[in-house]
Amino acid sequence: MDVPWSYSGDNGPEHWHTLCDWYAQGAEFPYQSPIALVHDETEEPIDQDLAFHYKRERFTEKEFKNTIHFVPYNKESYVTFKGINYYLTDIHFHMPSEHIIDDEQQELEFHLVHMNDDGENLVVGVLFKLTDKLNWICNQQDDSIWDFENHTQWFDPSMFLPERTHHFHYVGSLTTPPTKGPINWFVFDWIGEMSRRFILEFREEVLENNNRPLQDRKDRPIYFY
Repeated sequence: MDVPWSYSGDNGPEHWHTLCDWYAQGAEFPYQSPIALVHDETEEPIDQDLAFHYKRERFTEKEFKNTIHFVPYNKESYVTFKGINYYLTDIHFHMPSEHIIDDEQQELEFHLVHMNDDGENLVVGVLFKLTDKLNWICNQQDDSIWDFENHTQWFDPSMFLPERTHHFHYVGSLTTPPTKGPINWFVFDWIGEMSRRFILEFREEVLENNNRPLQDRKDRPIYFY
């Protein structure tokens, strides 16, 4: 059941858990996201690092909850973590960024959402600054095709990944209802650049805030790769 929610007012983030039992159950997970990430408060990784297996594929563009989602037609791109494949199911963005690194919030955060065969999620977060200097995105490949009129795009999702691979890893939740967990989060500490024009091609109103407030870190470990 799709229960209406938003980022402000009576159905905003502080009220999500009251809107229905499904949302309430998700909010019971004790380690919620997003959180503030600090380099000096991280631990040495204990698990094998994340491996990316992305390829150019077709995406359809959908609008939902004040953001744009790129949904792949096929499960061609995936990541591997601890020997398990997690397939890319969705790419969307939040403005401003939901995660904050060393007390700095960025203008934009992309989430690349993955799921394994058991229905477990893994999310990769990449933060960006908006700029008027670029045509699109700093890492875009030449063979990308953006058909805004027909809401169909062809691109390699690795265009959203940084050139430098250092990242934080922690266990958290989804940042939208039902905010369920556990979710394996990987957030890069590299800050990319993206054109304002690229964002405006999708929907001018998307520049409204759609970020969940920071959640309590509690005692959970944060690893840095």
